[in-house]
Amino acid sequence: MESKHSFLKSFVFAFEGLWTGFWKGRNFRVQVVLGVAAVILAVLLKLSTTEWVLLLLTINFVLMLELINTSIEAVVDLVSPEIREKAKVAKDTAVAAVLISSIFSILIACFLFLPKIFNLVI
Repeated sequence: MESKHSFLKSFVFAFEGLWTGFWKGRNFRVQVVLGVAAVILAVLLKLSTTEWVLLLLTINFVLMLELINTSIEAVVDLVSPEIREKAKVAKDTAVAAVLISSIFSILIACFLFLPKIFNLVI
């Protein structure tokens, strides 16, 4: 299937999606702020290359899931404005994916940061 839009226009749409996700999605903004804080802490704690890769993959994964969740919620609201059980299942499971990734991102942050913080304190 051929796209109706140019390759460059696809990037415009992608940045519009980021803009929408950031300004209309409170949770996405929170995740971005936490990701930036983690990057700042990583710089201060001088993470290794491997640790950086793990951190950036984790941040990326959480942000992607947050955007996917937002898009699923928007589509469900569009096709099912009234509350229906199947619509609720779609929205609840999408947000559960974000919750799971957020919990694991906290665990990964603990593995990456706590030993380095303890070394500084001790």
